[in-house]
Amino acid sequence: MSRFLNNFVPKREKGTSASGIVAGLKSLTWIQCAQFLTGWLAWSCDAFDFFSVSLSLPMLSEQFGQPTTSITTAITLTLLFRSIGAIVFGVMSDRFGRRWPLTINLLLCCTFSLGTSFVQTFYQFLAVRSLFGVAMGGVWGLASSTALENLPVELRGLGSGIVQQGYAIGYLLAAVVNLTLVPHNPHKWRAMFWTGSSLLFTSAVLRALLPESAVFLRAKAIEQAKHTDSSKKTKIFVKEMKEMLKHHWMLCIYAILLMAGFNFMSHGSQDLYPTYLEKSKGFSSRDATIATIIGNCVFTDRILSQFQRGGAIAGNTSQYLGRRLTIIIFVLLVGAFVPLWILPNSFSALAAGAFCVQFGVQGAWGVIPIQLAEMSPPAFRATFPGVAYQLGNMISAASAQIEATGGKNFQTYVMENGVLTAVPGYATVQGIFIGVIAGFVILITVVGPENHASHFEEHKTAFEEGGGHDDAIMDEDEKGNESLKEVMQGGSEV
Repeated sequence: MSRFLNNFVPKREKGTSASGIVAGLKSLTWIQCAQFLTGWLAWSCDAFDFFSVSLSLPMLSEQFGQPTTSITTAITLTLLFRSIGAIVFGVMSDRFGRRWPLTINLLLCCTFSLGTSFVQTFYQFLAVRSLFGVAMGGVWGLASSTALENLPVELRGLGSGIVQQGYAIGYLLAAVVNLTLVPHNPHKWRAMFWTGSSLLFTSAVLRALLPESAVFLRAKAIEQAKHTDSSKKTKIFVKEMKEMLKHHWMLCIYAILLMAGFNFMSHGSQDLYPTYLEKSKGFSSRDATIATIIGNCVFTDRILSQFQRGGAIAGNTSQYLGRRLTIIIFVLLVGAFVPLWILPNSFSALAAGAFCVQFGVQGAWGVIPIQLAEMSPPAFRATFPGVAYQLGNMISAASAQIEATGGKNFQTYVMENGVLTAVPGYATVQGIFIGVIAGFVILITVVGPENHASHFEEHKTAFEEGGGHDDAIMDEDEKGNESLKEVMQGGSEV
């Protein structure tokens, strides 16, 4: 058993002790901090808008005269179309840099979020949410690469956990707005999307004001010195992408399957949760929203108490235990707390169950940004993780509909006004669903690769000759160039 576990624990990276992390934090420049925060903010704002639909399901059902199963089609379509955005914006980012592709991406998300608030028919709603899915698909790969590639290696585990929890923070903020603003606004659910579009616009402006990622500043400076024009760089990029796909097609399939499992786990435990509390447990909309907030407070507390909980501590722990072993531990926690998540009927017990399950789900997810970044072909750190993530999302797109349909067919009974009433059996369906998915995630994590503490920031970009090869490290004379060193440390402006 100990030998089996030792296979998962990586050799200690020099400088990854607690003192190394402190030294890494002290070495950060304001530009590195700002770029990290914009990556986190972009993902938070994106998640806010996505979960605005989940939190508004009863109101949307009433607005459009459609059952819950039909409204969840919007969630499915958003997830399905995200892979298109991941490909388009991922390629743009690996070819042209992080700054403007992410800015444009966020502005498109803002536009479609605002458009959602003005739809009048169900089919208009589905169309706009599909377009939002395309825009949303590009954000994760660009946001995570922007945030992580500018950090020192010893901080990337911690940074991974914080960035990924932007998703949970977005969910939490959406729940708070749904609880406080929506009930008092005459436009009800539309106010959610007005708020979301404002947040996305703010995030886009902040990213536009900051300089390009240091890795791309270095690469562009080298190519400029070689007098390489844009058309030639594009040809090199296409050639190197073909080279990467030829050598890593099996890795691509593995990453997609891994992300399918993770996305089934997160969407299966989150998307229909407020509706489950209302329909199956008889909670009011307000109490269901409060329970959602409590479940997500695990993520906020992690930031306010020295990163002691959830994804950030999981990301930081993975710096020592390894990425895969940390994922396995937190997924086991998910399985352990499923009974507390579905069996009780009281508000306090169910809220505690939500807290514990989401602790495990988001803890495991906290390792994913750095695990995918280190697993990826180094020159394609936006395209590879982003496409794998969103294709996994596409496979898991029907999570909410599977649970909604299952709940309809496996009904249970609750007392309503003294009468025994049949309601959807979401508890049973979600318990079975999450249990099976947790087992799958553990299995596929065990058999997968790990490239712990990879120095991918030293690798050539995809528009440099040889960038598609894993061993294409920048030359020693490039490393020794003082002006390039200054760029890599985040001290150069554009």
